[in-house]
Amino acid sequence: QVRLVESGGGLAQAGGSLRLSCAASGRSFSNYVIAWFRQAPGKEREFVARINWSDGNTAYADSVKGRFTISRDNAKNTVYLQTNSLKPEDTAVYYCAARTILTATYVFRGQGTQVTVSS
Repeated sequence: QVRLVESGGGLAQAGGSLRLSCAASGRSFSNYVIAWFRQAPGKEREFVARINWSDGNTAYADSVKGRFTISRDNAKNTVYLQTNSLKPEDTAVYYCAARTILTATYVFRGQGTQVTVSS
């Protein structure tokens, strides 16, 4: 079974940076897509970024493009989300999720990590 554990959240000032980590385990992820989502209080969960494990192809939400970078470390089975130039509106619980390359539905396994950006 896929297991995903998020970490790295915290408090940052506007303009600051945080690096989030998603440790994946439970199977080979060579045919998987790993994504980051976030959910702010009172709002729906939204897509942030995703990476294809096999070829490293990435995609981003327009709201974070140019500020956030998703990457993977195959040896550590970990996906990172480098968040730069943080804004107060980036405040949310960040979750990582996984899906196979053949499906459209993401599976969420972790508890999320809180990111709070102060102005």
